[in-house]
Amino acid sequence: QSKLVKRGITEILTPGIAFGEGMLDQKEHNYLAGLCFEGEEAGVAFLDVSTGTFQLAQGSPEYVSSLMSSLHAREIVACSDSVRMIREKFPDFYVSSLDEWAFVYDAAYEKLCRQFGTTSLKGFAVEKFPLAVCSAGALIVYLERTQHTRLRNICSLSRIDEGKFVWMDRFTFRNLEIFQSNAGKDGVSLVDVLDRCSSPMGARLLRQWLAMPVMDIDELNARYDAVQYFKENPEERETIRQDISQVGDMERAMSRVATGKIHPREALGLSRSLSRFVPIRELCEASGVEVLCSLGRSVKDFTRLETRIRQILCEEPAALVGKGDVIAAGVDRELDELREISRGGKEFLQEMQRREIERTGINSLKIGYNNVFGYYIEVRNMYREQVPAEWIRKQTLVSAERYITRELKEYEEKILTAEDRIYAIESGIYANLIAEMQGYVKDIQKSCAVISKLDVLSDFGLLADERGYCRAVVNKGNGLEIKEGRHPVIETLMEPGQEYVPNDISLDSNSNQIIILTGPNMAGKSALLRQTALIVLMAQIGSFVPAKSVEMGYFDKIFTRVGATDNISR
Repeated sequence: QSKLVKRGITEILTPGIAFGEGMLDQKEHNYLAGLCFEGEEAGVAFLDVSTGTFQLAQGSPEYVSSLMSSLHAREIVACSDSVRMIREKFPDFYVSSLDEWAFVYDAAYEKLCRQFGTTSLKGFAVEKFPLAVCSAGALIVYLERTQHTRLRNICSLSRIDEGKFVWMDRFTFRNLEIFQSNAGKDGVSLVDVLDRCSSPMGARLLRQWLAMPVMDIDELNARYDAVQYFKENPEERETIRQDISQVGDMERAMSRVATGKIHPREALGLSRSLSRFVPIRELCEASGVEVLCSLGRSVKDFTRLETRIRQILCEEPAALVGKGDVIAAGVDRELDELREISRGGKEFLQEMQRREIERTGINSLKIGYNNVFGYYIEVRNMYREQVPAEWIRKQTLVSAERYITRELKEYEEKILTAEDRIYAIESGIYANLIAEMQGYVKDIQKSCAVISKLDVLSDFGLLADERGYCRAVVNKGNGLEIKEGRHPVIETLMEPGQEYVPNDISLDSNSNQIIILTGPNMAGKSALLRQTALIVLMAQIGSFVPAKSVEMGYFDKIFTRVGATDNISR
């Protein structure tokens, strides 16, 4: 049979808008960036549709440019009037355009309120960043333009405050080889050395911390306390890392729940992930460490949803509805009956035939099927007198007659429509389950954020334990005192038996403001410069550091200029 198939655009995928696992790097955010300029000010918004992460910032074009580099935006959405200028300013980025109206403040504000289901944006504390709000609203317009209108995972917005994070320009990121080695594929970057996270969620958060180290001493000490606990308690550390590994990439799975694109097997996997939330919570609360107890309390208990998913789905559901069983037996009575009819048709007909032979005494009676009038009962002419009055004659043959009964017709109707009806019932039950899961998206996202943080902190604890890192003392002074500092990357690349030669550094704003370092080529001048910067950077993301001891005032900016031909990993 030839059927007309209606074809239409269901969604448009771009570098900044992707959901499929094969299209995304598990360990990195896939940011879509909105950009808006006005005079010497710029507003930017970063949105990862695959996780629901939505952030915005406002400041000088240089500051925004630094954020673009550090957060690795995959695509820029800009006003059509400024596309040419942006392509010149950001030649390495894919740029898409929108009409000017998409960047109007009032329209953008309304779009964001509608997306978040709020009457204002006051709760997000972003109203002092009007250009950034325009950029964020334009991203919602761009999602509508690309046929992405049901993204319930985008339910919150946060701001990046320039004064709360360490400022690094793109040259610093490149020269310190934080995210990428200058040696290409064979090289080793800082993130390669630090990332021993148990889940993709933790790996992404680690990269975000490296891109935006903090200056809040209380926050840093809280992170150090957690790292200290995980360093000193390897059994508890391994237990929580094992639990987190079983949670997996729940952030991105929830984005597929929010869009209704989650497959049955993945949905069942979610229940397994949710089952690890309570053990993670209990382990944190048992630690006795204030920061871990606080984080543990923020991990919600989703046992009810976990149980519901397990009750509704089969133990091994098919990949898609319609490709095999998805809904468990006992969930829907009609579904169970239809499955029995669909799969037990032969047995049903044999039982019916046996019953009718017993009732009528016609031993040669048999049930058959043809395409003209479906199922029938065939009786040889010699037994015609024994045929019950309620049977309806349908066809006369030379030596026999064929009849139909009401029961046979009802069964035929059931068996012929069973597969279609099974698909319809399973689709309906599965759709209702997804709708139920969608009600938990926001709460699960919040718990995932906490689990990501625990993942990174336990990773830091593991590194500190294995590599002999120390806890830095961060204060409000202007000094930097490093005893026996080591380069975190180079020391992991040493040949067996070789030891990295540690170095001391002493700097302050009074007597030791500058060091003039001399020596031949390949003597380690650049390595000392880099390791000093990397120790500071690691300390300000909450990690322990490769040194015997470190005492330092917190830094607000890190700049380096190092010979571009150097290759630290060689």
